[in-house]
Amino acid sequence: MKSFLAVFAMCIIVGNAGNAGAQNYTNLLQDRALHHWTLPAGTPVEKGWVFDPDGALHLVGKGDNILTHCEYQNFDLWFDFRISEKGNSGIKYRVQKFGTSWLGPEYQIQDDAAFPRQSAKHQTASLYDLVDRSKPAFERRYLPLSDWSVGRIIVQNNRIRHWMNGNLIIDEHTESQHFSDAVNASKFKNTAGFGRNSSGRIMLTDHGSEVWYRNVFIRNLNGCAMVP
Repeated sequence: MKSFLAVFAMCIIVGNAGNAGAQNYTNLLQDRALHHWTLPAGTPVEKGWVFDPDGALHLVGKGDNILTHCEYQNFDLWFDFRISEKGNSGIKYRVQKFGTSWLGPEYQIQDDAAFPRQSAKHQTASLYDLVDRSKPAFERRYLPLSDWSVGRIIVQNNRIRHWMNGNLIIDEHTESQHFSDAVNASKFKNTAGFGRNSSGRIMLTDHGSEVWYRNVFIRNLNGCAMVP
């Protein structure tokens, strides 16, 4: 936790100095409660997602995907995460309903070592099923499964970025030809407009694996200069 808080404090200081219009961060797990979250049907979260004694949000058993009540357009999201052995999960954002499904770009979270033959576009911090990493020089920094990793997602206008333990992994523009080609080669190729809507909810996914989150903070970047 100390490493996250040190980086997080620095981000607040730098962000406030360079973006006077930026809002303060909101704790999406404040008071060890799920006041900011709902099930897809709009009902309260009553099972599966529970808080451990140390305050971490833990998915145990079937809990369904959960969505924020609020929609976010441009934002900076920080979070600590842990995944179970052979586990698979992720955080989706700018989530909207396409037909009967809630869809959005996804920051993938999984035990990558357990799936050596799986597509690299499904590895942790990838833009799930679209982009493995935006440049060959972008490297994942893995920690033991028992340790907390730090993730970050920044979305501003048509630019989306993912970090994993301080390393930039994804830096994509949703209006680019590269993004269009990635969507057309993915499972979302028949979903018109996928990934290009300008706002949506944050979703913690339930893919049938245990996953843990803590220190989930978000701030609104609407009206701010581009965050470096």
